[in-house]
Order: sequence, then structure tokens, then C-alpha cells
Amino acid sequence: MVNWELKHCCDHDQVVFIVTIGVFTVIILALWRTVLLTPFKLVTVFLHETSHALACKLTCGQVEGMEVHANEGGVTRTRGGIYWLILPAGLDTSRTVHRLHHIPCDHLAFTRNYEGPRSSLYHFVHSWEKITCAALQTAGVMNSLFSVYDIYDDLISRRVHSSDAEKFAEIFPCPCNGVAWGVIWGLISFVFLCGSIYLGLVILS
Repeated sequence: MVNWELKHCCDHDQVVFIVTIGVFTVIILALWRTVLLTPFKLVTVFLHETSHALACKLTCGQVEGMEVHANEGGVTRTRGGIYWLILPAGLDTSRTVHRLHHIPCDHLAFTRNYEGPRSSLYHFVHSWEKITCAALQTAGVMNSLFSVYDIYDDLISRRVHSSDAEKFAEIFPCPCNGVAWGVIWGLISFVFLCGSIYLGLVILS
């Protein structure tokens, strides 16, 4: 029976899960302005722009081009489609990666299909599972932090008028301007982040 109420939380695995997320967050923030994180940031931008492109195709539009810039910016040029669904589509990337990075590493299905824990195949699959899960967790934490940073950088510190939120505000100016829409999107992303942590704890329970 699923322990949705998280009774008797938190055991060893759940504590390790929460601590791991915290450690990844500290490490990423410490290295935020170094070149070490640049590839991860560019991957995040690529996923963001891909979401715009997918939303365009799913709403019967045409993708004319997609760019990821070295300055950690990006743009997707579209024609047709439902514009008010295409603009906030980048938030879907955050939701997906949030779910991925909160998958507990000891609860993936790969290893369970191999009996004989002393076999080399078991150890190989188990090691690969750990590496894959760590990579997903790193990407998820990175995506969570980058989405908040991007909102701050585009809408508060620099006020980039070509940002997704500013364009969305042109379509729906009431009751929010671009900054307010960015804050709303950020809060939604934070809610999904908390929800994914909760689901991870439920799985571990």
C-alpha cells in the first residue's frame, strides 16, 4: 500500500535522498559561474528550446529554426501553432526533469531483473544504474536552479523584453506584466519541485 501520508518519515534512505539533493545544490551553486557548468547550462537551454519546438508541432505549427547561444541564451523561431501554449512550454521541461532527478537511485527496475548479486553482469548494471541516476539528479537540480536564475536575469536584473514571459504578457497583459508572469511561472516550477521531492520520499517509503 502506498504511503501517501509519509508516516514514519524519514528513514535512512529518505534522509540520504534529501541530503543528496542538498549536496548537489550546494556544489552547483559553488560552481555556478565557472566553465565547468557551462555544458550543463547549454543542455538545459537546449531542452527549454526543444519544449517550445514540440509545443509548436503539437499545436500544428511549423518550427523554422532553433538556436542555442554560447551566452546561455536561446531562441526558437516558429510559425503558426497556438502561441500562448508555445511560450510557456519551457516550463514543461522543468517539470519533466524535476521528476527525473527525484527518482531514488535504489528503486529503479534494472537491477531487480538480475539474480546472483555476485555476477559481474549484476555489478555492471548496478554501477551503471547509479551513474545514470546521479546524472539525472544533477541535471534536475541544475534545471531547477537555472529556471529560477533565468527568470531573475531576464526579468529583474536586466529586464529582457524578448523573454518568454514578456512576450506572454503582450498576449495576456491583465492582470500581470512580464515580471509577474515570470514570478508565477517560477512559483509553478517550485511547486513541481516540491511535488517531485514528495513523490521521491513516497517511493522510498
